Amino acid sequence: MAHTYLLFDFGTDEEKAQLARHKLEGWKQAFRLDKKLQYKLERAQDEANGEPEQAHKSSQTPKAEKPKSKAKAKHKSKEAEAPEGAPPANGKVNLLVRLYFSGHEKLTEQRWLDRIPSEEPFKEALPRVVRQGEDQFDEIVKQFDSLG
Repeated sequence: MAHTYLLFDFGTDEEKAQLARHKLEGWKQAFRLDKKLQYKLERAQDEANGEPEQAHKSSQTPKAEKPKSKAKAKHKSKEAEAPEGAPPANGKVNLLVRLYFSGHEKLTEQRWLDRIPSEEPFKEALPRVVRQGEDQFDEIVKQFDSLG
């Protein structure tokens, strides 16, 4: 069985990366591709370190807002959303997709290799295909496995 990796660089567009992840998840369920199509999101280290702190801060703000009036609470919630939306724009988001089809499924594998990069959220993400036996293949495998 041969592995093929598709690499997508979404830059700082977290929303498109999540749309792509959702589309892949839908395909996995609809076409029963559980072990044959696997993916992992890779985020920049700066963003990953900043997220837990923001999640903690956002959990504290609703408690403080409850006693205030509705108008002030709406105003505060808009302010709280802006900082949460800003950090994802600072970090790069990469999507690694692994296709794992057996030798007799070459046609199916080729169809998925053609289909995935041509769909909407993946088009603009600079798709790159790395097949088994190519120079960068070992590096991609290590990167995919390290994402856990």
